[in-house]
Amino acid sequence: MIYLDYSATTPTSKEVLDSFNKASLDYIGNPNSLHTLGVKANELINKATEQIAKLLNVKPSEIIYTSGASESNNMAIKGICEKYSNRGKHIITTHYEHSSIYGPLGYLQDKGYEVDFVTENSDGTVNLENLKSLIRDDTILVSVCAINSEIGIRQPINEIGKIIKEKNNKCFYHVDATQAISKINVDLSNIDLVSFSAHKFFGIKGIGGLIKKEKIMLEPLIHGGKSTTIFRSGTPQLPLIVSTSKALRIALENLDEKYNYVKELNDYLKENLSKLENVYINSNDICIPHMLNISVVGIKPETFLHALEKYEVYISTQTACSSEKAISQSVLSLTQDEERAKSSLRISLSYKTTKEELEEFLKIFKLCLKELTLK
Repeated sequence: MIYLDYSATTPTSKEVLDSFNKASLDYIGNPNSLHTLGVKANELINKATEQIAKLLNVKPSEIIYTSGASESNNMAIKGICEKYSNRGKHIITTHYEHSSIYGPLGYLQDKGYEVDFVTENSDGTVNLENLKSLIRDDTILVSVCAINSEIGIRQPINEIGKIIKEKNNKCFYHVDATQAISKINVDLSNIDLVSFSAHKFFGIKGIGGLIKKEKIMLEPLIHGGKSTTIFRSGTPQLPLIVSTSKALRIALENLDEKYNYVKELNDYLKENLSKLENVYINSNDICIPHMLNISVVGIKPETFLHALEKYEVYISTQTACSSEKAISQSVLSLTQDEERAKSSLRISLSYKTTKEELEEFLKIFKLCLKELTLK
């Protein structure tokens, strides 16, 4: 099997599973219980949270555990807008966001909120001058992904944060960092709210987080009493929290070395694929190397995906959460080419991908391309 869909999800590492199992078997108490078992469980959660906070350079009190980045995105957007609606009902975002951003924004539009889309430069990055012109006194929130989940475009999130505070220091700034944390160094100092998910860095599915700067309040999505925080009710998910701490620590070890290795793989892949007829590279130099978005013009992406699948090669068409769409809005926004947007494929790599896997992938890719072109 050749797995090249790491941006959709990563396989859970054995070390992470071991942490989950140990926490599940050895710490059976509810962390909110007052008896000894509960106190020990709570101590373990606090220790794991302190490690996550240290790794991300935030305060432990700023971490809210969620079921994943989709919940985190919903919590950030709905929570801010419902808590601070008296400040205004104007929101700014981009054309390169995940569906879990557009979903809550659509919900808020139905409630009278106004959403503006900032224009992008030709490379897909936010046009900072246009952003400045869009920010108003009644702008309550700006939400921008650190890394686009389909093409890999890297946004200048720190510059954006500075502009927001200069133009309107009462406006909140949310960053969906789901595809960034564990792949690149991320400075969170100029950001108010940050979403992430453990299954993107070899953690277990079902847990993510929202980092919320200390003085900011939110209207919770889930009410019903204190958990690890007043902002999300429910029994604290001890084994998932502990395993996420382990996954994040491993992911951030030798991060620059891992990044450079993935870039070498990406360059090799790009060089070989760009030589093939009707194959176009959509990802540009701004994109992180963990994703390579291509278009095979003239062949439906799902047809190519299933052709590769016969050889146990796994890639994706678009992001896993928006695979029902017939056209990639991200590719269309970047390339302005509808044919490429209709035929895009996403190949995603990790530091666990091997050169040998890519060599075999290229052989199979060329074989499938030839077979499908002759049909």
